[in-house]
Amino acid sequence: MIRQSTAFWSVPRGDLLIQLETQENGLSLPEARRRLVAYGANLLKPPKRSDTFALLIAQFKSPIILTLLFAAGLSFFLHDPTDAVIILIIVLISGLLGFWQERGAADAVEKLLAIVRIKASVLRGGSRQDISLEEIVPGDVVILNAGDAIPADCLILESKDLFVDEATLTGETYPVEKEAGLLSVETPLGARTNCLFMGTHVISGTARAVAVFTGRQAEFGKISERLKLRSQETEFESGIRQFGYFLLEVTLALVFAIFAINVFFQRPPLEAFLFSLALAVGLTPQLLPAIIGINLAHGAQKMARQKVIVKRLAAIENFGSMDVLCSDKTGTLTQGNVRLHSALDVESNPSDRVFLHAYLNAYFEKGFANPIDEAIRSYKQQDVSEYQKADEVPYDFIRKRLSILVEKDGKYLMVTKGTLPNMLAVCSVAETPAGEKVDIAVVTEQIRQKFETLSSQGYRMLGVAYRDMGTESAIGKDNERDMTFLGFLLFFDPPKEGIAETIGLLKGLGVSLKIITGDNRFVAAKTSQDIGMTEARILTGGELRDISDGALLRKVTETDIFAEVEPNQKERIILALRKAGHVVGYMGDGINDASALHASDVGISVDTAVDVAKESADIVLLEKDLAVLVQGVNEGRKTFANTMKYVFMATSANFGNMFSMAGASLFLSFLPPPVAQADPVDQSDDRFPRDDHCHRSCG
Repeated sequence: MIRQSTAFWSVPRGDLLIQLETQENGLSLPEARRRLVAYGANLLKPPKRSDTFALLIAQFKSPIILTLLFAAGLSFFLHDPTDAVIILIIVLISGLLGFWQERGAADAVEKLLAIVRIKASVLRGGSRQDISLEEIVPGDVVILNAGDAIPADCLILESKDLFVDEATLTGETYPVEKEAGLLSVETPLGARTNCLFMGTHVISGTARAVAVFTGRQAEFGKISERLKLRSQETEFESGIRQFGYFLLEVTLALVFAIFAINVFFQRPPLEAFLFSLALAVGLTPQLLPAIIGINLAHGAQKMARQKVIVKRLAAIENFGSMDVLCSDKTGTLTQGNVRLHSALDVESNPSDRVFLHAYLNAYFEKGFANPIDEAIRSYKQQDVSEYQKADEVPYDFIRKRLSILVEKDGKYLMVTKGTLPNMLAVCSVAETPAGEKVDIAVVTEQIRQKFETLSSQGYRMLGVAYRDMGTESAIGKDNERDMTFLGFLLFFDPPKEGIAETIGLLKGLGVSLKIITGDNRFVAAKTSQDIGMTEARILTGGELRDISDGALLRKVTETDIFAEVEPNQKERIILALRKAGHVVGYMGDGINDASALHASDVGISVDTAVDVAKESADIVLLEKDLAVLVQGVNEGRKTFANTMKYVFMATSANFGNMFSMAGASLFLSFLPPPVAQADPVDQSDDRFPRDDHCHRSCG
């Protein structure tokens, strides 16, 4: 098997397959199971032990329990077995109660998380299978498409227009193009274009790669081991930690003060120390760790009944305290069922020729599944049996175009569709309904006016163009030039029924909605009017580029809709809102939403989202519906409120008891020490004088 020190990017793929003892069609099922046992699960951290004995022992590891056990031991040492037995019984009952509750809660949460577990496609025994990311082993042949999370450090066997987001590993903002090949041993990590790394994800294109290193042996795993990476601390976790420090400071101050006062009034030092220790133990809310864990786990189960799956329990508080929700438009505010309205030529007349070219593009597209292509294919069936697909340049979020090369009768035709501005940028001529070709500049203004008119009516418009490629049987991004503009595609996606009322409910909960969309400002404005946001203030991606970070802090609070936004601008908007003092939730399900989900206080996705979005999210909705979100926010707030009730109740009660005991102790400190032996004469009425001589002689 290959050693970790091997520079696998410099090893020919045939030799690497031999070293990994695997084949082009993947591992056999028995061999994959054997390697999973040998190498362990594909995780950055070992899986938590959830067996009965380990969970029971964990109940007695908290500092509070250890303090009580210390007190019990001290009681035995001071020959006070009754107190020691009572303390031990309390600890045992508390531990068993916590064990019983946590075991049930942990099992329930594990079942919920299994619903949204991320899958990877691999070849096992020559057939394609979808397995959990944790089951990937060295030697697995992985199949990757746009939106997939890369499950291990891999060497590319073959790829097509593959672009990968490596920001989590290298910090590089823009996607990196990857392809099969051979590199020198000295090639730095950022330049290893024939490798794929765990923790990154595919932006566009397809690939087949062999897994070399998994889990902590991967580059991302080694970094996490060195830096001891952990999830970003939520406001709830931060508050509990600060509350613990506060309790510690108050307890120590009171303990030292009471101990010093008792010693000052000549109380026995050991007795004063034990009394101070008892106060410290009494002040501690003993069941706080168990109560928090159990309450959050049960809250997660309640939220699951509202179709909200909590991946990270501590995120429940952020979910409940969220005051700004940023969301996309399609599928959240609208029905998400994108439909093709019509295919128009440059003079805005319905055109079968335009639709045929759009259908060819959508029918043969394989690199990036999306609702736009599905809407075209389902609009009307076309007979394209005479055409054969020759090549494809997949869609990406920089070009915003998709090109397909088809062959018919030995001639090759490239058909491209994409956002209108990006399509006009690569066209030199336009085709009229009569079949004539005119310079694109002649019709550009007419096209733009039609674009604004139809967009303001709520239609999403894409452009369609073509280019005769002659005998060229392969295409690349450089071929997207000198094209012939053919016409438009009009799509519509009506608002969801009752969405205005749902937005009103969110507003009533103190959560304001901000829309972040890649659609143009006209479509965004029309949608906002349809859902009741009649006076929405809009900021475009172009305007966003010209605003400094300082000015953006004010702008983000005033803006309701961010339109024509690029993927890397979403994260900037989220960070600006957080810096402005808001608790921000971000709801996204696409490839380009990962960075914004990471940047938000609570990332929200849906179970139909791409892998990288579900992986980045703290909370996953089983329905992409704001109404589900409203129910989840309510449950999150109830869960947090119940937790805080215990904290306040237990702490206030313990503080009251402590001050009562401290007051009693101080009161007793001012009394004179008791007399060792009672004097019979002293027990008589003070009105009778005492004769010391008689007392001594009679005594």
